Amino acid sequence: GQRELIIGDRQTGKTAVATDTILNQKGKNVICVYVAIGQKASSIAQVVNTLQDRGALDYTIIVAATADSPATLQYLAPYTGAALAEYFMYTGQHTLVIYDDLSKQAQAYREMSLLLRRPPGREAYPGDVFYLHSRLLERAAKLNDKL
Repeated sequence: GQRELIIGDRQTGKTAVATDTILNQKGKNVICVYVAIGQKASSIAQVVNTLQDRGALDYTIIVAATADSPATLQYLAPYTGAALAEYFMYTGQHTLVIYDDLSKQAQAYREMSLLLRRPPGREAYPGDVFYLHSRLLERAAKLNDKL
């Protein structure tokens, strides 16, 4: 039930930290879900190749909504990844979900909200954009084995 925020400027290695975290789960009986949101297809392919070369795809699920995907798919990708991880969690397995990166989901949500003519807030983001991410991140849980 833990959450960790990796924050930093562009090209500082945030995705590399996430990839290394997945690679370090080898042999630990953890199902990893990597959710790529709004990234270039070539960047996603590079991550997939790294995971494949190290044998991490045996325990990793990739959910990808590329930069050229519609805003609706970029909005839904994190929820898809969370649902997949929850399935494995409820079957008694440990899971690790990595969202890379949620700011792209916020941009997709802003685009959808503006198209739906919802009132914009600060920097044209809708007022409930923070609720959007908190609702997603609060789905992280640790279940009691006795339940």
